[in-house]
Amino acid sequence: MSVILNGVYANLSRDPKTYRLNGFVPTMQDVAPPTRGFSLGESEVAFMANIDHMFRGTLIGSISPDNDTIGVEEGYIQTIGLSHGFTLKAGRFFSAIGYQNQIHAHAWDFTDAPLAMRVFLGGQLNEDGIQFRWVAPTSLYWDMGTELGRGRAFPASLSDSGKNGARSLNFFTHVGGDIGESIAWQTGLSHFRTNPSGRQFATTDALGNAITDSFTGTSRLWVASGILKWSPNGNPTYNNLKLAGRVLPA
Repeated sequence: MSVILNGVYANLSRDPKTYRLNGFVPTMQDVAPPTRGFSLGESEVAFMANIDHMFRGTLIGSISPDNDTIGVEEGYIQTIGLSHGFTLKAGRFFSAIGYQNQIHAHAWDFTDAPLAMRVFLGGQLNEDGIQFRWVAPTSLYWDMGTELGRGRAFPASLSDSGKNGARSLNFFTHVGGDIGESIAWQTGLSHFRTNPSGRQFATTDALGNAITDSFTGTSRLWVASGILKWSPNGNPTYNNLKLAGRVLPA
């Protein structure tokens, strides 16, 4: 069991209340930076335990800094007893799309999500569904897997369409390794697909009037990511450098 309290001070050049990304949805306050000045960041209460020799359970509740509500950020059961590098996860979890999406907000290097994640994923994508992952028995780290989700959040429909089965699909693979004792690297490739029906979003017309648009169709997203970490002899306590990048062509 763990409790993480995350206090934040943000000095922002642009007002979060009027922040806008032209040409992208979601927009305006949906993708705005955090509150200016002092605030309580995303704090968490986590419970994790082995159920038996075959399964592990995880429940993470987060306190929203905007409205002080408590929600289930992640809650899933994961296998620990499958052989040959196979793992199955079922419940609510952060998607393995890209690199940073799986990292909780309190462990980010900055107070808000990268711009590419905000405009294409609405910040951070977590799904209700199943994840199947395989880690290869190779000298380099190599995994590959797939996720079937309910489509509970953007870029899906943001509402229950009443359909059975999976409404989002993600394929992913990551390759990584070490260069000597001080450098670690990882690259990844993901393909996400969903079929939103009546996905609504708030925007403005040419005269500046507030309107609501909707989209029905197919959303496809390719994500290529890479990260390079350096720390003397693998110890990042005093000195470290991290270079990360991502490309998300829709």
